[in-house]
Amino acid sequence: MKINIKKMTTFFICGVIAIFTISVINVNTTTVQTSSSGIVSSKKIEWGIKRADNHEQPDLGAENKRIIDEYNGICIGNSQKPYIYLTFDCGYEAGYTEKILEVLKQNDVKATFFITGHYLNSEPDLVKRMIDEGHTIGNHTADHICMPESSEEQIKEDVMELHTALYEKFGYEMKYLRPPKGEYSEKSIAYTNTLGYTTVMWSFAYDDWDRNKQGREEYGKQKILENVHNGEVMLLHSTSKDNSNILDYCIKEIKNMGYEFKSLDEFEK
Repeated sequence: MKINIKKMTTFFICGVIAIFTISVINVNTTTVQTSSSGIVSSKKIEWGIKRADNHEQPDLGAENKRIIDEYNGICIGNSQKPYIYLTFDCGYEAGYTEKILEVLKQNDVKATFFITGHYLNSEPDLVKRMIDEGHTIGNHTADHICMPESSEEQIKEDVMELHTALYEKFGYEMKYLRPPKGEYSEKSIAYTNTLGYTTVMWSFAYDDWDRNKQGREEYGKQKILENVHNGEVMLLHSTSKDNSNILDYCIKEIKNMGYEFKSLDEFEK
C-alpha cells in the first residue's frame, strides 16, 4: 500500500492546531463541563432585584430568573396568588429570635430559618424550638462561604457538614439552601442540586442586617408593607432588633391586606 506522506503530515498538523485551540478555549472560558447539566457558567452573580410600585412583583433580572427556573429553585411565587413566604437568615444570635418565634406562634405563621454552623453550635435550643414549633430549617452553609468562588469539594464539605450536624442533633434533614450574601453561579446551583438541595433566593429584602441601622422601626414598616406582592419570598434577618419589634404589626397588616402566609413546602410557581 502506498502512503501519501504529504496528506498524513497535513492531517497531523491540523490535529495539533485543533487540540491547541481547544486547550486555549478551556483555559480562558468562564464555563465548565458537568456530566449532568452540560455547559454551565462559573461566573459569579450577586442576587439583586428592582422593586416595583403598587404591590406589583419586582423585576428579578432575566439571568437571575432563568437560572433559578432552570434548576428548579425558588425566588418568587405565582403572580396571581396572594401568598407570602417568610424567611429569615440567621448567621448569629443577637438576642431577638426568641421574641420573633413568639410572634410567629401568636400569629400562626410558619417561617423558614436559614442557619449557619455557628448558629447551630451556639444556639441549639433555639434551633430545636424552631423545629418543634413547625418551622422549616434551611442551610446557609457551615461557614458562610462564597459559593461561586469555592470548589465543588469545598461546597460539598461546607453544605454537608451543617446538614450532617443538624441531622445528628435533631434527626432533621434540610432540603432548602440559601447561598450566603446571595452570591452564586449557575455552576454552584447546578452542583448543590446534586446534593439534594433546592436553592432559595428572595423577592424582597431591605437593609435590616446592619447593626448600625437599627432604631428605624417606621422605616422598616414602610419598606416591608409598601413592597408586599403576590408570591413574595420575604427575606428578613433575625439579628435585627427592629424586625423583632415590628414583626407582629407587619404580619397583622399583611393579613389585613388580604395576603396569606405559606411555608416553602407549600410554594406555588
